[in-house]
Amino acid sequence: MLQKVKFTNKNKTQFFNTLKERVDNYFIENNISQNANATMVFKTIFMLSLYFIPYFLIMTQGYSLLGMWLCSLVMGLGLAGIGMSIMHDANHGAYSSNSFVNKLFSLSLSIVGGDNKNWKTQHNVLHHTYTNIYKHDKDIDNKVIMRFSPAGEYKKVQKFQIVYVFLFYSIMSLYWTTVKDFIQYFQFIREGHNRESKTDRIKTLLNIIAWKLFYWGYIIVLPVVLLHLNIGQVLLGFLSLHMVAGLILSVVFQLAHIVEDTTFPVPDEKGNIENEWAIHQLNTTADFATHNWFLTFFLGGLNFQAIHHLFPRICHVHYPKIAPIVEQTAKEFGVKYLCNESFGSAFLSHLRVISRLGKNDTSFMAVADSMG
Repeated sequence: MLQKVKFTNKNKTQFFNTLKERVDNYFIENNISQNANATMVFKTIFMLSLYFIPYFLIMTQGYSLLGMWLCSLVMGLGLAGIGMSIMHDANHGAYSSNSFVNKLFSLSLSIVGGDNKNWKTQHNVLHHTYTNIYKHDKDIDNKVIMRFSPAGEYKKVQKFQIVYVFLFYSIMSLYWTTVKDFIQYFQFIREGHNRESKTDRIKTLLNIIAWKLFYWGYIIVLPVVLLHLNIGQVLLGFLSLHMVAGLILSVVFQLAHIVEDTTFPVPDEKGNIENEWAIHQLNTTADFATHNWFLTFFLGGLNFQAIHHLFPRICHVHYPKIAPIVEQTAKEFGVKYLCNESFGSAFLSHLRVISRLGKNDTSFMAVADSMG
């Protein structure tokens, strides 16, 4: 069992209370909901169409191998879009004020091969609470031969990770839809994150299995049976789909947390992080390309990742309007609001971090929080 981590606001700062009041006032003064609006409804239809229309075309139009492969690539874009826009907001309870609507749209994750309970534990609980804290935030743990935190164990092979890291990024969603959910199911029980009764645990496992069978059924079995394709043709499309989605999802996440200037706090011997939780979020998270309307649309607002970490229950379509409020309030309290101006600058920053972590050079990285 890992040591429990606590945030101690020793300076008694009113940063988050002030910020929250200002953000709440923005919605009140403009008489708008914090949840989905017409833009979000359009985006939902668009992202689902980006995934399911190519699938429908594959199943009905008798395309050549090239045509099916191109459709699979488009499906990969759709899969990433569903993950970043629809299921992400729904699983945070941000899509709607109605819990049934959130649950309904959260099923978009199940339909494309994932599991909601595991995702909520890893993302909502562990990542959002303990951002960039090694062994608590599973997203920055060492993975295979990759190192994402200065606190992670160093291996000589990692000096080459700048070369091979994108190969592993490309199989992220493939790993997710095949074995990750089963591994996490037992891991979260072992670590005490899953506190269900034995009966409910069995139901959870059967639910994972049922949705996986449904996913593999329509994505692999049906094309083989109904279109009389050989398994190699189907697997080519399947792997291509996930390479596109995996690269997009992995890179977008990494550009928010594994870049220069973000910190990797280390709790003291009592498990304390001597910082206000909200300031910790701004220390460990960076926005990027916030003036790029296309990225803001396609990435589900995840280029406003710092805003999302502070207000995960607000639908992402509102982030561009909230960002100036966060930036101004942070400035008043002497808190850094990290933001790379473009996708390119964030990407290059990530490459430099990956390279230096691979060389065991962490001198440029902060491993303790500060308010400055």
